[in-house]
Amino acid sequence: MEIRWLEDFMALARTRHFSRAAELQHVSQPTFSRRIKLLEEAMGATLINRQTLPLSLTPAGECFFELCQRVTRDVRDVRSQIADMEAEVSARISVGSTQGLFSHFYQRWASEAGVEDRLQLNLKATNWVGEQFLDALDSGECDLVLCYWHQDLPWRDRLARGDYESIILARESLVPVSVAGSNGEPRFPLPGTAGQTVPLIAYHSRGFLQSAIEAHLARSKESVNLLPLNENTQSASIKALVKQGFGMGWLPGRMTEKSEHFGSLTRAGDERWDVPLEIRLIRRHEARSDDLLTLWKKLENQHA
Repeated sequence: MEIRWLEDFMALARTRHFSRAAELQHVSQPTFSRRIKLLEEAMGATLINRQTLPLSLTPAGECFFELCQRVTRDVRDVRSQIADMEAEVSARISVGSTQGLFSHFYQRWASEAGVEDRLQLNLKATNWVGEQFLDALDSGECDLVLCYWHQDLPWRDRLARGDYESIILARESLVPVSVAGSNGEPRFPLPGTAGQTVPLIAYHSRGFLQSAIEAHLARSKESVNLLPLNENTQSASIKALVKQGFGMGWLPGRMTEKSEHFGSLTRAGDERWDVPLEIRLIRRHEARSDDLLTLWKKLENQHA
């Protein structure tokens, strides 16, 4: 049974005439008559008394007419509610965020900034890597990107073209960590030696963080001896492998704040090996909506 059949029946019950009811429903009379017949078959009862002029409803038809009124009213109300919900969702500004920032920064920041109700997180973004976030901005897949930022990003030339604007929301550092040995010292301390390299759980080469680590080490006056074991796109994956004792790795400071020695982890090196970062919000220079511009100005004022 289809909702339009109920609407057909209500039109027939009001006009008491097949031709006029079919005209109201914008269908031919044969089609209309066939749908009324299908409705009666579905209900297992005769709903229309065709022997009277004008047509009349049978007792079953009178009962069914009341049901039709309730059902169509409820459907209309629900459609209206859904339309309002869809309008609210479409009015939200889409944000793409790395998984690490979503887990350890996004929700608290959005709440403190008073913008959580105006933002909609694009969950697909947690699988994007590096420059794919800028591609998503360009294609309109998201309106804003929340990411780590540093001066050595491999696509810095693209960022320098003036197509994007950014706001610095916070600063933090990548901290080198390792499991501790029985004496409490890191099992895999920096900087290592040529004869005893430090096993490294690295970030993906195209992501935001590995290039920051490599650039920081290149600027260091002290050489470091690392043996990369694998690459990961997510900080959480690196933390899991480091905690299992496979090697050392760099983690965002917010992921190491639970205790002085980071739970079962400890520093693999002193502050010389910390990699400074910014957390930035990025958008296309040409905003796609006035709502986005209004939000952006609010955030600019907050972080001026």
